[in-house]
Amino acid sequence: MAGNLQLWLAVLGGVALAGLVGYNAWTTRKLRVRSATSHAPTVPVQEPVFDAQDTVPMAPDARDAGPPAAADSVSVQPAMRKTSVRLDPLIDALVTLRLDAPLAAEQLLPHFPTTRRAGSKPFFIEGLDAETGTWEPIVPQRRYGELQAGVQMANRTGALNEIEYSEFVQKLQGFADTIGAAADFPDMLDVVARARELDQFAGEHDAQLVMRLRAKDSAWSVGYIQQHASRHGFIPGLMGGRLVLPAREEGAPPVLSLTFDSAAAFADDPNQAAVRELTLAFDVPQTAPEQEPFLAWRAAGEAMATTLSAQVTDDAGQPLAGAAFDSIGQELARLYEALAKRDLGAGSQLARRLFS
Repeated sequence: MAGNLQLWLAVLGGVALAGLVGYNAWTTRKLRVRSATSHAPTVPVQEPVFDAQDTVPMAPDARDAGPPAAADSVSVQPAMRKTSVRLDPLIDALVTLRLDAPLAAEQLLPHFPTTRRAGSKPFFIEGLDAETGTWEPIVPQRRYGELQAGVQMANRTGALNEIEYSEFVQKLQGFADTIGAAADFPDMLDVVARARELDQFAGEHDAQLVMRLRAKDSAWSVGYIQQHASRHGFIPGLMGGRLVLPAREEGAPPVLSLTFDSAAAFADDPNQAAVRELTLAFDVPQTAPEQEPFLAWRAAGEAMATTLSAQVTDDAGQPLAGAAFDSIGQELARLYEALAKRDLGAGSQLARRLFS
């Protein structure tokens, strides 16, 4: 990454979502806390749960379970339907399973591996529909003339290694033997080499934009934060101390996340717990540029800084102002371009799988 970008882009290395919430609790301070004049409504949110066959868990995700509150400067359009995972040689090591004759899904599904993970890497099985001639996840009441499987070669836990690939081969060979299919496995050394190269690229282009909002004077209560955040379209996430700006696509990661000390959220009386710092962030590879996450990130941060009387800094504590935002935007555009050239455009299904 370019030098300027290092001031603002925190490189992710498979860090769990809970790592975003790592700030000192302020509940023990004897400070006056700003409270909401009326509590923001609690909106239950279901962060996406994906079927093992057709997608994988992604970092940080949220599904809009209802319409967000009215937004002053940031709004969200209705959700769009998610699409199923499709295998792709860009990030998957593919294996062809040849059949002597077409088989019904009901003859295949009972014999699927009980878990479709090899170590930390997911793998998927697709079928060539005997009627339509298209590849698709195996679904009931369809017949398939050929199968293929693929194990993901890299994600935020690192590259596929020899042990993981061997586990994949063992599970898939057992499945192939049961259904009478001939499996054509690629060479392990070749797969592992490709996985390492992909992982290196991912590590060099994995980034998160982080902005910190620090109280200039009085601390904030949880209700006060929720009240002001809801005006910009944020709704509560499943984790304590986390609010999200939902994406338009069902099951997609949120456009933005707003986090604070989870101890305050779980305090006996959250509206008496003092919060002095918020983190506003978005996951670059997970979020499509078409959703304008950078503009939403900047607009929400600047607006909330004004209403909450907060100082705006980057992740290193350096003040963020107009010129700094412009520089970040330019570096971000170059990162988007690099991902697109690899056919891993930010927000695409492949990018979300790779950077998960």
